[in-house]
Amino acid sequence: MNMVAPLDVSYLADCVIMLRFFEANGSVRKAISVVKKRTGSHETTIREYAIGPERVRVGEPLTHFHGVMTGVPQYVGTSGPLLHKDGQAGR
Repeated sequence: MNMVAPLDVSYLADCVIMLRFFEANGSVRKAISVVKKRTGSHETTIREYAIGPERVRVGEPLTHFHGVMTGVPQYVGTSGPLLHKDGQAGR
């Protein structure tokens, strides 16, 4: 699935954050990436995030996945830096 819009309205926003769902290890997970930032450079990695009762947790870059933002992720590594339910990154 391509992320194409018929009209470019990115000039209206100071910051664009892309949120996506992906499946890994039999669970639905969430990914976050900064697509646009008005001033300065921004991080270009895609990271897993989780929203808990007391905080938002952001994991390590999803370097073992390909295609997360397209909606068709493929796991290409031997172990992944995914967030555990306790908030700690693990394998």
